[in-house]
Amino acid sequence: MRDLKVPAERHPEKAHRPENAQPKKPDWIRVRAPGGKGYADTRKIMRENNLTTVCEEAGCPNVGECWSQGHATMMIMGEICTRGCTFCNVATGKPDALDVFEPGRVADAVKKLGLNHVVITSVDRDDVEDGGAEHFAQTIRAVRRQSPGTTIEILTPDFLKCDPKVVETVVEARPDVFNHNLETVPGLYPEVRPGARYFHSLRLLQRVKELDPTMFTKSGIMVGLGEDRQAVTQVMDDMRAADVDFLTVGQYLQPTTRHHRIDRFVTPDEFKAYEKAAYGKGFLMVSSTPLTRSSYHAGDDFARLRDARMKKLGKA
Repeated sequence: MRDLKVPAERHPEKAHRPENAQPKKPDWIRVRAPGGKGYADTRKIMRENNLTTVCEEAGCPNVGECWSQGHATMMIMGEICTRGCTFCNVATGKPDALDVFEPGRVADAVKKLGLNHVVITSVDRDDVEDGGAEHFAQTIRAVRRQSPGTTIEILTPDFLKCDPKVVETVVEARPDVFNHNLETVPGLYPEVRPGARYFHSLRLLQRVKELDPTMFTKSGIMVGLGEDRQAVTQVMDDMRAADVDFLTVGQYLQPTTRHHRIDRFVTPDEFKAYEKAAYGKGFLMVSSTPLTRSSYHAGDDFARLRDARMKKLGKA
């Protein structure tokens, strides 16, 4: 067993931030070290196709489990983000130009991995006029052409600095799930997501449903950043008001000493309580555990999400 830690030297742009000690993780957070044939095969395909994954860039604790099963979350538009969120392990800086061949390489990798469900996310690209909306659409279409049976889940940036109509470009490409994470409660945005706006992100999710009421929407938050239970349940109410279908709640894990401090480790019983509360508020699907991440078990969860909708419509 080991803790997955990322050296602070990887983030020279964060050197000005104060040092925050990284507390020892409780037993329910610890994960096995990555390894095995499945993990190696997935890694090889990612390297051969010159692809970036959020699994590696964000230091996800579940990378060993997911990659051993051939599941990887593709991160498009480069590995450098134009934002500087204090929780995030992705590097901040000036990105390279968008790679016009990347959608095809993502599609090739999805086909080689034989994925039934793929999650595609990205860095924030405030330097691009449409925030990368067309690049998302091209990637969705490329995967559809090569793997028509694969369901597609996207995890998008907020497109804050773009014309509000750019979201239409993404929705028209028909992903099966449109995910955009709120990440934390609104009171913590100034210190956790200083470049984002809570109600803009909420409105983005609401707009997707207005454009296509049949499209599943999904959003998630981290806990352990300093929020309280009342603030979390208010976020749930806000999401439901925006008709979000699927909620994820996971423990924040501090990547380095230069990232936002961990306020506390939320217990498994508390996560269960959040799950119960969320289902009570009408979410079709809820994943609330310490190791929950947006793309963790996403394929299995999508199948349950579809079943839940059919049951709600009385067609089960």
